Amino acid sequence: SAVTYSEKAEKVIERYEKDPAIRSLPICMSKTQYSLSDDPKKLGAPKGFTINVKDIYVSAGAGFLVASLGDITFIPGLPIKPAYYKIDLDFSSNPPKVVGLSYV
Repeated sequence: SAVTYSEKAEKVIERYEKDPAIRSLPICMSKTQYSLSDDPKKLGAPKGFTINVKDIYVSAGAGFLVASLGDITFIPGLPIKPAYYKIDLDFSSNPPKVVGLSYV
């Protein structure tokens, strides 16, 4: 087995290695759910595969580095304070009115 790094990943690693706070973070690999490799066609636990690191980024809130392997689509995380905290009922009107759903 082997590991290859994209040019982008190499540059990020070089930058992160210079920061003691970042370089000591644990690493989480973001990859296909179907395989230990980054190739979804190599199901399960294949032998003799190469891991292809496309990118690496800091997940500061979670406290780890994420190595992006293969073709992965990331979804955004939730904000610190979700929007439902802004939604409320205004009981001063009859019937009560829902407020906070928009800024209009």
